[in-house]
Amino acid sequence: MDHFQYQNGELHAEDVPLSRIADQVGSPVYVYSAATLARHFGLFRQALDWTDHLVCFAVKSNSNLAVLKLMGDLGAGMDVVSGGEYLRAKAAGVPGDRIVFSGVGKTEDEMTLAIRGGIRQFNVESEPEMRVLSRVAHGLGVTVPIAIRVNPDVDAKTHEKIATGKSENKFGIPIARAREVYAEAATLPGLQVVGVDVHIGSQLTDLEPFRAAYLKVAELTRALREDGHTITRLDLGGGLGIPYRRDNNAPPLPLEYGQVIRETVGDLGCEIEIEPGRNIVGNAGVLLSKVIYVKNGEDRDFLIVDAAMNDLLRPAMYGAHHDIVPVVEPAVAAPVQPYDVVGPVCESGDTFQKGAQLPKMAADDLIAFRSAGAYGAVMASEYNSRPLVPEVLVSGDHFAVIRARPTFEEMLARDSIPEWL
Repeated sequence: MDHFQYQNGELHAEDVPLSRIADQVGSPVYVYSAATLARHFGLFRQALDWTDHLVCFAVKSNSNLAVLKLMGDLGAGMDVVSGGEYLRAKAAGVPGDRIVFSGVGKTEDEMTLAIRGGIRQFNVESEPEMRVLSRVAHGLGVTVPIAIRVNPDVDAKTHEKIATGKSENKFGIPIARAREVYAEAATLPGLQVVGVDVHIGSQLTDLEPFRAAYLKVAELTRALREDGHTITRLDLGGGLGIPYRRDNNAPPLPLEYGQVIRETVGDLGCEIEIEPGRNIVGNAGVLLSKVIYVKNGEDRDFLIVDAAMNDLLRPAMYGAHHDIVPVVEPAVAAPVQPYDVVGPVCESGDTFQKGAQLPKMAADDLIAFRSAGAYGAVMASEYNSRPLVPEVLVSGDHFAVIRARPTFEEMLARDSIPEWL
């Protein structure tokens, strides 16, 4: 469920008509619903209310400070994968003891930053990283909690670019070698082993890969305890999918996901950490865009809109689908026709959807790309020297710009021409 519904013939974000935002902020623009964010986060907390837990929002899915502040105020932890994301979480007021640092390529500078600023744990991805972290922590005179990420070689049955739990993926340590790696970790100064970490991919719409991975984690946890390790936390990752197509069967609910966790690792007495991102923020956002031209081609009609692949990369990068809807509510049984919805960037890959079934459209009509709150604004760029798309947060009947669209002067001012030119 989300809070983007038609009211009085127009699509609203909560109680704000999207046309009002377009009039005041311009387009394209990302629009987020605070009520949807809060509701989705609450569902994950409810799914784990049977045990000690921390729901860590995956900052990589949407790193806007206002979104992070809202989540942090609700009690969320943060899962970060870079020093920049760590600083964003801290700037949003999230304390270090609720921040988990993941990612395969942590640098010494990033480790130092997080240790000095406070950290709940590092999720260690490799033996070389583990040794570097030991040296950094020992040099700073501290001991840091770690969980080691294991790769369970489980097929998440998702897009190849967002699968992370198969043996050929770059993530984690092969689970078959985990005991020897944990044995080394126990000997390294500056490290305190506290848990096991696993993450098998994103946009999963089937619970069975989770079950298979978590059963392997449970078996490993028992073996590690037999080896003398104190395992008190299980970081089970994120990845639960969302319904990008409204006409498809809905993915599993957070409550069903929580039940799988309970059935597989609930008897181990561990605190559970999860890292949802897309499932919290994906359907909490839309990308609002305006039609520039309706172009009649030889065998198809094109809607050329002011949003482009630099604003929403997912269709070009993943072949991803986003439902596209008119902001003005179509009349009941209004006829529809196919349009190829495309942006103005000079690449054929700048195509959002082919044959989108929409009512008759005209220049200046507004459309909304649904389910665009995750991996939308965070992946945006200034390709073709197009300004970064702004972001707006709605709460009830009011809204605020939470990232402004830069001016061309601001964009140009970031470049410098050397004197010798």
